[in-house]
Amino acid sequence: MQRPVSSLPLSSAVISKLNRRGFQCTSDLEHLTASQLSTDTGITEEDASEVLDLVDPQHCPVSITALELLQREAELKPIVTFSSELDQALGGGIPLGKTTELCGVPGIGKTQLCLQLAVDCLFMDTEGTFFLQRFREMAAAVVRHCSMLADDQEQQEAMKTFTVEHILSNLFVVRCDDSVELLSQISLLPSFLSDHPKVRLIIIDSIAFPFRLHFEDLPLRTRLLLGAAHQLVTLATSRSVSVVMTNQMTTRVQRDASLLVPALGENWGHAANIRILLQWTGYKRTATIMKSSSHMTTTVQYRINTDGFRDFSEENKRAKVETEQSESSYKL
Repeated sequence: MQRPVSSLPLSSAVISKLNRRGFQCTSDLEHLTASQLSTDTGITEEDASEVLDLVDPQHCPVSITALELLQREAELKPIVTFSSELDQALGGGIPLGKTTELCGVPGIGKTQLCLQLAVDCLFMDTEGTFFLQRFREMAAAVVRHCSMLADDQEQQEAMKTFTVEHILSNLFVVRCDDSVELLSQISLLPSFLSDHPKVRLIIIDSIAFPFRLHFEDLPLRTRLLLGAAHQLVTLATSRSVSVVMTNQMTTRVQRDASLLVPALGENWGHAANIRILLQWTGYKRTATIMKSSSHMTTTVQYRINTDGFRDFSEENKRAKVETEQSESSYKL
Protein backbone atom coordinates (compact mmCIF):
# COMPACT_ATOMS: atom_id res chain seq x y z
CA MET A 1 0.00 0.00 0.00
CA GLN A 2 1.38 3.45 -0.95
CA ARG A 3 1.86 5.81 1.98
CA PRO A 4 3.90 8.95 2.76
CA VAL A 5 7.49 8.28 3.81
CA SER A 6 6.95 10.75 6.69
CA SER A 7 4.39 8.36 8.22
CA LEU A 8 6.86 5.46 8.50
CA PRO A 9 8.24 4.64 11.98
CA LEU A 10 11.69 6.12 11.24
CA SER A 11 13.83 8.77 12.89
CA SER A 12 13.25 12.36 11.82
CA ALA A 13 16.86 12.53 10.53
CA VAL A 14 16.32 9.57 8.16
CA ILE A 15 12.96 10.92 6.96
CA SER A 16 14.51 14.34 6.35
CA LYS A 17 17.31 12.85 4.23
CA LEU A 18 14.83 10.76 2.24
CA ASN A 19 12.58 13.76 1.57
CA ARG A 20 15.48 15.99 0.54
CA ARG A 21 16.41 13.47 -2.15
CA GLY A 22 12.84 13.38 -3.47
CA PHE A 23 11.58 10.19 -1.77
CA GLN A 24 8.15 11.41 -0.64
CA CYS A 25 6.08 8.21 -0.71
CA THR A 26 6.80 4.50 -0.49
CA SER A 27 6.35 3.95 -4.23
CA ASP A 28 9.42 6.15 -4.82
CA LEU A 29 11.55 3.53 -3.04
CA GLU A 30 10.47 0.51 -5.05
CA HIS A 31 13.14 -1.50 -6.91
CA LEU A 32 16.01 0.07 -4.93
CA THR A 33 18.67 -1.89 -3.05
CA ALA A 34 19.95 -0.87 0.36
CA SER A 35 23.29 0.07 -1.21
CA GLN A 36 21.64 2.30 -3.83
CA LEU A 37 19.42 4.01 -1.26
CA SER A 38 22.40 4.58 1.04
CA THR A 39 24.40 6.15 -1.79
CA ASP A 40 21.52 8.35 -2.97
CA THR A 41 20.55 9.70 0.46
CA GLY A 42 23.65 9.47 2.65
CA ILE A 43 22.02 7.23 5.27
CA THR A 44 23.77 4.08 6.45
CA GLU A 45 23.11 0.77 4.73
CA GLU A 46 21.63 -0.51 7.97
CA ASP A 47 19.12 2.36 8.01
CA ALA A 48 18.49 1.83 4.29
CA SER A 49 17.70 -1.84 4.90
CA GLU A 50 15.27 -0.87 7.65
CA VAL A 51 13.54 1.59 5.31
CA LEU A 52 13.18 -0.99 2.54
CA ASP A 53 11.87 -3.59 4.98
CA LEU A 54 9.13 -1.16 6.02
CA VAL A 55 8.31 -0.42 2.37
CA ASP A 56 8.09 -4.11 1.45
CA PRO A 57 4.36 -4.89 0.89
CA GLN A 58 4.74 -8.05 2.99
CA HIS A 59 5.88 -6.01 5.97
CA CYS A 60 4.27 -2.62 5.42
CA PRO A 61 1.13 -2.21 7.58
CA VAL A 62 -2.12 -1.59 5.71
CA SER A 63 -3.02 1.27 8.05
CA ILE A 64 -1.40 3.77 10.38
CA THR A 65 -2.40 4.65 13.94
CA ALA A 66 -4.02 7.88 15.03
CA LEU A 67 -0.84 8.72 16.95
CA GLU A 68 1.23 8.34 13.76
CA LEU A 69 -1.17 10.67 11.93
CA LEU A 70 -0.95 13.22 14.75
CA GLN A 71 2.86 13.06 14.78
CA ARG A 72 2.96 13.42 11.01
CA GLU A 73 0.75 16.52 11.05
CA ALA A 74 2.88 18.04 13.83
CA GLU A 75 5.99 17.67 11.63
CA LEU A 76 4.37 19.48 8.68
CA LYS A 77 4.88 23.17 9.36
CA PRO A 78 2.13 25.26 7.71
CA ILE A 79 2.82 28.10 5.28
CA VAL A 80 2.19 31.48 6.93
CA THR A 81 -0.04 34.02 5.20
CA PHE A 82 1.53 37.05 7.00
CA SER A 83 -1.86 37.76 8.52
CA SER A 84 -1.44 36.60 12.11
CA GLU A 85 -5.22 36.48 12.64
CA LEU A 86 -5.81 34.24 9.63
CA ASP A 87 -2.79 32.10 10.51
CA GLN A 88 -4.15 31.64 14.03
CA ALA A 89 -7.58 30.66 12.70
CA LEU A 90 -5.91 28.08 10.42
CA GLY A 91 -3.74 26.64 13.19
CA GLY A 92 -0.53 28.29 11.99
CA GLY A 93 -1.15 28.95 8.31
CA ILE A 94 -2.09 27.16 5.10
CA PRO A 95 -1.58 23.46 5.98
CA LEU A 96 0.62 21.00 4.11
CA GLY A 97 -0.90 17.71 3.02
CA LYS A 98 -4.23 19.35 2.13
CA THR A 99 -5.91 21.31 -0.65
CA THR A 100 -7.20 24.83 0.02
CA GLU A 101 -9.61 26.82 -2.15
CA LEU A 102 -9.69 30.64 -2.08
CA CYS A 103 -12.97 32.07 -3.38
CA GLY A 104 -13.80 35.71 -4.03
CA VAL A 105 -14.77 38.44 -6.47
CA PRO A 106 -12.16 40.11 -8.71
CA GLY A 107 -9.87 42.51 -6.83
CA ILE A 108 -10.53 41.04 -3.37
CA GLY A 109 -6.96 39.73 -2.97
CA LYS A 110 -6.94 36.06 -4.05
CA THR A 111 -3.88 36.41 -6.26
CA GLN A 112 -2.18 38.69 -3.71
CA LEU A 113 -2.51 35.99 -1.07
CA CYS A 114 -1.18 33.39 -3.51
CA LEU A 115 1.85 35.58 -4.27
CA GLN A 116 2.38 36.06 -0.54
CA LEU A 117 2.61 32.30 -0.04
CA ALA A 118 4.85 31.69 -3.06
CA VAL A 119 8.30 30.63 -1.86
CA ASP A 120 9.54 27.19 -3.03
CA CYS A 121 6.41 27.04 -5.17
CA LEU A 122 4.96 26.02 -8.53
CA PHE A 123 2.58 28.76 -9.70
CA MET A 124 0.14 27.61 -12.42
CA ASP A 125 -1.28 30.78 -14.00
CA THR A 126 -4.49 30.33 -16.02
CA GLU A 127 -5.62 33.98 -16.12
CA GLY A 128 -2.38 35.83 -16.86
CA THR A 129 -2.53 37.41 -13.37
CA PHE A 130 1.06 36.66 -12.37
CA PHE A 131 3.00 39.95 -12.33
CA LEU A 132 6.72 39.57 -11.72
CA GLN A 133 7.28 43.13 -10.53
CA ARG A 134 4.51 42.81 -7.93
CA PHE A 135 6.01 39.54 -6.73
CA ARG A 136 9.44 41.21 -6.43
CA GLU A 137 7.93 43.95 -4.25
CA MET A 138 6.30 41.40 -1.94
CA ALA A 139 9.45 39.25 -1.82
CA ALA A 140 11.49 42.30 -0.81
CA ALA A 141 8.97 43.03 1.97
CA VAL A 142 9.29 39.44 3.22
CA VAL A 143 13.10 39.72 3.29
CA ARG A 144 12.90 43.02 5.22
CA HIS A 145 10.40 41.55 7.67
CA CYS A 146 12.48 38.42 8.33
CA SER A 147 15.65 40.51 8.69
CA MET A 148 14.03 42.51 11.50
CA LEU A 149 13.02 39.29 13.28
CA ALA A 150 16.53 37.73 13.09
CA ASP A 151 17.70 38.22 16.68
CA ASP A 152 20.45 35.63 17.10
CA GLN A 153 23.64 34.78 15.21
CA GLU A 154 22.23 31.64 13.56
CA GLN A 155 19.19 33.52 12.19
CA GLN A 156 21.32 36.45 11.04
CA GLU A 157 23.65 34.05 9.24
CA ALA A 158 20.68 32.39 7.51
CA MET A 159 19.43 35.80 6.33
CA LYS A 160 22.62 36.29 4.28
CA THR A 161 21.31 33.77 1.73
CA PHE A 162 17.60 34.61 2.09
CA THR A 163 17.36 37.28 -0.60
CA VAL A 164 14.87 38.37 -3.24
CA GLU A 165 16.95 36.49 -5.81
CA HIS A 166 16.76 33.36 -3.65
CA ILE A 167 12.97 33.63 -3.51
CA LEU A 168 12.69 34.23 -7.26
CA SER A 169 14.91 31.22 -8.00
CA ASN A 170 12.56 28.96 -6.05
CA LEU A 171 9.37 30.04 -7.83
CA PHE A 172 8.40 28.06 -10.94
CA VAL A 173 5.74 29.62 -13.18
CA VAL A 174 3.67 27.70 -15.76
CA ARG A 175 1.18 29.44 -18.08
CA CYS A 176 -1.89 27.33 -18.91
CA ASP A 177 -4.06 28.80 -21.66
CA ASP A 178 -6.96 26.35 -21.50
CA SER A 179 -8.41 23.39 -19.59
CA VAL A 180 -6.44 20.84 -21.64
CA GLU A 181 -3.11 22.46 -20.73
CA LEU A 182 -4.13 22.76 -17.09
CA LEU A 183 -5.17 19.10 -16.80
CA SER A 184 -1.95 18.08 -18.56
CA GLN A 185 0.15 20.05 -16.08
CA ILE A 186 -1.73 18.52 -13.14
CA SER A 187 -0.97 15.01 -14.46
CA LEU A 188 2.73 15.94 -14.65
CA LEU A 189 2.92 17.19 -11.05
CA PRO A 190 4.20 13.91 -9.49
CA SER A 191 7.16 13.94 -11.90
CA PHE A 192 7.78 17.65 -11.25
CA LEU A 193 7.83 17.14 -7.47
CA SER A 194 10.24 14.22 -7.81
CA ASP A 195 12.59 16.52 -9.74
CA HIS A 196 12.07 19.42 -7.30
CA PRO A 197 11.71 17.84 -3.83
CA LYS A 198 12.00 21.18 -1.98
CA VAL A 199 8.73 22.49 -3.46
CA ARG A 200 6.08 22.54 -0.77
CA LEU A 201 3.30 24.52 -2.45
CA ILE A 202 1.34 24.22 -5.70
CA ILE A 203 -0.80 27.23 -6.68
CA ILE A 204 -3.47 27.17 -9.40
CA ASP A 205 -4.73 30.69 -10.11
CA SER A 206 -7.43 30.04 -11.06
CA ILE A 207 -9.02 26.60 -11.31
CA ALA A 208 -12.28 28.14 -12.57
CA PHE A 209 -11.19 30.31 -15.49
CA PRO A 210 -10.32 27.56 -18.05
CA PHE A 211 -13.54 25.67 -17.31
CA ARG A 212 -16.00 28.57 -17.42
CA LEU A 213 -15.24 29.87 -20.91
CA HIS A 214 -16.33 27.92 -24.00
CA PHE A 215 -17.19 24.79 -21.98
CA GLU A 216 -20.81 23.95 -22.72
CA ASP A 217 -20.77 20.26 -21.75
CA LEU A 218 -21.44 20.69 -18.02
CA PRO A 219 -21.47 16.96 -17.07
CA LEU A 220 -18.08 16.51 -18.77
CA ARG A 221 -16.78 19.62 -17.02
CA THR A 222 -17.87 18.23 -13.66
CA ARG A 223 -16.18 14.87 -14.30
CA LEU A 224 -12.93 16.53 -15.39
CA LEU A 225 -12.91 18.91 -12.43
CA LEU A 226 -13.62 16.23 -9.84
CA GLY A 227 -10.98 13.99 -11.43
CA ALA A 228 -8.45 16.81 -11.17
CA ALA A 229 -9.50 17.48 -7.57
CA HIS A 230 -8.94 13.81 -6.70
CA GLN A 231 -5.46 13.93 -8.24
CA LEU A 232 -4.60 17.08 -6.29
CA VAL A 233 -5.87 15.73 -2.95
CA THR A 234 -3.91 12.49 -3.48
CA LEU A 235 -0.81 14.49 -4.40
CA ALA A 236 -1.10 16.77 -1.38
CA THR A 237 -1.49 13.81 0.97
CA SER A 238 1.18 11.52 -0.49
CA ARG A 239 3.81 14.23 -1.09
CA SER A 240 3.09 16.36 1.99
CA VAL A 241 2.63 19.52 -0.07
CA SER A 242 -0.01 22.23 0.04
CA VAL A 243 -2.23 22.82 -2.98
CA VAL A 244 -3.93 26.23 -3.13
CA MET A 245 -6.55 26.96 -5.82
CA THR A 246 -8.43 30.19 -6.46
CA ASN A 247 -12.04 30.20 -7.60
CA GLN A 248 -14.33 32.88 -8.99
CA MET A 249 -17.81 33.86 -7.87
CA THR A 250 -21.09 33.54 -9.74
CA THR A 251 -24.70 34.67 -9.21
CA ARG A 252 -27.35 32.20 -8.06
CA VAL A 253 -31.03 33.16 -8.07
CA GLN A 254 -32.87 31.75 -5.07
CA ARG A 255 -36.42 32.70 -4.03
CA ASP A 256 -36.41 35.90 -6.08
CA ALA A 257 -33.06 36.92 -4.58
CA SER A 258 -29.61 36.95 -6.16
CA LEU A 259 -26.74 35.49 -4.16
CA LEU A 260 -23.02 35.56 -4.90
CA VAL A 261 -21.63 32.03 -4.49
CA PRO A 262 -18.39 30.24 -5.47
CA ALA A 263 -18.37 29.11 -9.11
CA LEU A 264 -18.20 25.58 -10.58
CA GLY A 265 -21.31 24.17 -8.89
CA GLU A 266 -22.26 22.39 -5.69
CA ASN A 267 -20.30 19.20 -6.40
CA TRP A 268 -17.10 21.22 -6.66
CA GLY A 269 -17.85 22.71 -3.24
CA HIS A 270 -16.75 19.40 -1.66
CA ALA A 271 -13.57 19.05 -3.73
CA ALA A 272 -11.06 20.91 -1.53
CA ASN A 273 -10.21 20.07 2.08
CA ILE A 274 -10.52 23.73 3.08
CA ARG A 275 -12.57 26.53 1.52
CA ILE A 276 -11.85 30.18 2.40
CA LEU A 277 -14.12 32.99 1.19
CA LEU A 278 -12.52 36.41 0.67
CA GLN A 279 -15.13 39.15 0.44
CA TRP A 280 -15.99 42.77 1.08
CA THR A 281 -17.88 43.52 4.30
CA GLY A 282 -18.72 47.17 3.87
CA TYR A 283 -15.38 48.78 3.07
CA LYS A 284 -13.37 46.08 4.82
CA ARG A 285 -11.84 42.91 3.41
CA THR A 286 -12.71 39.75 5.36
CA ALA A 287 -11.61 36.12 5.10
CA THR A 288 -14.01 33.41 6.28
CA ILE A 289 -13.14 29.74 6.75
CA MET A 290 -16.32 28.32 5.21
CA LYS A 291 -15.45 24.63 5.16
CA SER A 292 -12.84 22.57 6.97
CA SER A 293 -12.83 19.33 8.91
CA SER A 294 -10.16 20.61 11.29
CA HIS A 295 -10.89 24.33 11.72
CA MET A 296 -13.80 26.27 13.19
CA THR A 297 -15.82 28.64 11.02
CA THR A 298 -14.01 31.92 11.60
CA THR A 299 -14.00 35.38 10.01
CA VAL A 300 -11.02 37.74 10.21
CA GLN A 301 -10.22 41.09 8.63
CA TYR A 302 -7.19 41.64 6.41
CA ARG A 303 -5.73 44.31 4.15
CA ILE A 304 -3.68 44.52 0.96
CA ASN A 305 -0.87 47.08 0.87
CA THR A 306 2.45 47.51 -0.96
CA ASP A 307 4.05 44.84 1.25
CA GLY A 308 1.35 42.27 0.48
CA PHE A 309 -1.31 40.40 2.48
CA ARG A 310 -1.36 41.72 6.06
CA ASP A 311 -3.42 42.05 9.26
CA PHE A 312 -6.10 44.73 9.22
CA SER A 313 -5.31 45.52 12.87
CA GLU A 314 -1.76 46.59 11.93
CA GLU A 315 -3.22 49.37 9.80
CA ASN A 316 -5.39 50.51 12.71
CA LYS A 317 -2.41 50.51 15.06
CA ARG A 318 -0.31 52.49 12.57
CA ALA A 319 -3.13 55.01 12.03
CA LYS A 320 -3.55 55.39 15.81
CA VAL A 321 0.16 56.03 16.30
CA GLU A 322 0.20 58.60 13.47
CA THR A 323 -2.86 60.33 14.96
CA GLU A 324 -1.31 60.46 18.43
CA GLN A 325 1.93 61.86 17.00
CA SER A 326 -0.01 64.46 15.02
CA GLU A 327 -2.03 65.50 18.09
CA SER A 328 1.14 65.68 20.18
CA SER A 329 2.82 67.91 17.60
CA TYR A 330 -0.30 70.12 17.45
CA LYS A 331 -0.28 70.58 21.23
CA LEU A 332 3.37 71.59 21.14
